[in-house]
Amino acid sequence: MSNMQGKTIVITGVSSGIGADTARLLRLQGARVIGVDRNEPMLTLDDFVKVDLGEQSHVDAALEKLPARVDALCNAAGVPGTSPADLVARVNFLGLRHLTLKLAERMPEGGSIVNIASILGAEWPKRLDLHKALAETSSFEAGLAWLARNPVPQETCYQYFKEALIVWTITQSQKLFLSRGVRMNCVAPGPVFTPILGDFVQMLGSQRVEADAHRMKRPAYSDEVAPVIAFLCSDAARWVSGINLPVDGGLASTYL
Repeated sequence: MSNMQGKTIVITGVSSGIGADTARLLRLQGARVIGVDRNEPMLTLDDFVKVDLGEQSHVDAALEKLPARVDALCNAAGVPGTSPADLVARVNFLGLRHLTLKLAERMPEGGSIVNIASILGAEWPKRLDLHKALAETSSFEAGLAWLARNPVPQETCYQYFKEALIVWTITQSQKLFLSRGVRMNCVAPGPVFTPILGDFVQMLGSQRVEADAHRMKRPAYSDEVAPVIAFLCSDAARWVSGINLPVDGGLASTYL
């Protein structure tokens, strides 16, 4: 088992699903876990900060309450694609990025950032130039302005911003690693039994879900994704940076 003794770890989306199971596991491994969510937590944490990641001012207020030193950040918060596209952009990409870059400044060498993407982000190569351009925007506001000029359709907004998250993580990770010794990676789960699984199915449509059902044994349990996130937070993964790791029971392999 990884030893996270003495490490301070911030987890967004801590109140349910993957975030909650990651928090439980990391606390068992000895970490001090600080949860961040818009909903009150239903599990034991070392501290909790309520925040709406969709508003930069709320993120900035939350940053004032978070500790001066953070060893790792797990970004599990997210809204489903049934939410308005503007909200998906703000929470799943812009707010996440703003929080991450600010907390990276508080991380010592050996720090780790793990972003929870999705198998639905797998088509990022089709829109690589767009995603790179968004990744290069300098701030939350600049990102909003770029999206106003390059609007994202509602029906594909969830996958679009998961793609954007993967491209931002991969293209920006080496800057962080070379300058600060902080690693940044993604995990890409397939379908997971979490509160947003129903939204996931609704978003894809029952036809696509039924057509793809033979590709996998079942959706994952969130406690099957949590240990992979914990590993990427740990010193055992100290030379792993800039990757997108599928955690999907082999689902991604069936598309080759």
